Order: sequence, then structure tokens, then C-alpha cells
Amino acid sequence: MNLTLEKNSMIKVKQLSYALLLGGIAITAAYSQDTASEYVAPPDAGPKGKAPKIKVQLLNPGAPTKQYAVIFYEGDEAFSGMLEFAQKYHVTSAHFTAIGAVNGATLGWFDPQRKMYKKIPVNGQHEVIGMSGDIALYQGKPVVHTHMLVGNSDGTTQGGHVLAAYVSPTLEVMVTVDPVTMQKRFDPDTDLTLIDPSLANKEEK
Repeated sequence: MNLTLEKNSMIKVKQLSYALLLGGIAITAAYSQDTASEYVAPPDAGPKGKAPKIKVQLLNPGAPTKQYAVIFYEGDEAFSGMLEFAQKYHVTSAHFTAIGAVNGATLGWFDPQRKMYKKIPVNGQHEVIGMSGDIALYQGKPVVHTHMLVGNSDGTTQGGHVLAAYVSPTLEVMVTVDPVTMQKRFDPDTDLTLIDPSLANKEEK
């Protein structure tokens, strides 16, 4: 009788230990996945949305330096829309500013140790206090780089590198095309593509 009880107790202890081990593995895996999803590598940080309602107006026809109003509306993803604008209008180098509002966004903070962007979620309706950025060429294709500062309902702010920004109700972007095409190069120290003025100078010569 005692041997049977002891044997059953040992089985239960082993079952409990196995369950705890599996639970620990599951928790570790879930934590690893959550940690990984909190960061995004620069090559994966490009625009992935759409901006079907975008409208573009050339503000100074005939002028040597073109200026555009790029206007987004409800539901447009602005980061993707700016790349779409650059591709459609053959903008290879430019700088821009914007104001408006978003309902949801993902910003990023670059971690130089990880060489990755830590995601900063922006939930709900926010005023876009300011958005600025540039367009330059990398391997012959336009690349949009932009940062955004948004205001919460209590007046506090969040800011960072734009990974995604969902417009609500509008975002007004004013773009100035640069006369010299700026070029980017890959920087192995950061895994980022950085503007290198010397490349533009070589092209001009």
C-alpha cells in the first residue's frame, strides 16, 4: 500500500515538473516573440500601407524649383503615401513639413546597440504638431525619411521616426524639390542608409 502511494506521488511530482518545464518554455518563447515584435530592423521599416485618397497639387508651375502640396485624408497611411508621391512624380530629392492629425501611428526610436528601431505605439486620435523629413535616392530609388511629433488629448507629446501614420481627418504636407539630387549610402556601423553629400557632388561634376 505504502509503495503504491509513494509510486503515485513520484508520478505526480514528475508530471508537475514536466508541466512547469513546458510552461516555462512557453513563457520564454512568448517573451522572446514579444521582445522581437517590439523592434524592427531598418530594412524592414519601410512603408507597407496605402494612401488611396491622396491629392497632389503643384504650387508653382514653371518655376525652376518645384513645390507641391500633398494632402492626405481619412484612413490614408502617410508614410506609404509619401513614397507613392515620390515615385509617381519622379521626385528624387526633396524636403518637407506637415501638420494635421492621425488616428493611430507607430513611431520608432533607434537603438544603436541593437541596430534596430524600438516601436513606439501611438493609439487613438492625436494632433500632428509637426512632421518633417526628406527624400533621397538609394540604389536609384527614392527613399522617404520622416519624423513626427504628436500631441495627446492631455497636451503631452510623443515623437520619433515614422514607421506608420494613419491620417484622420487630414494631413497637409508641403514639399520642396531640391535642385541637387541627394544620394544615400549604406552605413555598416548602423545598418542604416545615410545621406552622403559627397555622392551628390560627384554626380554634379
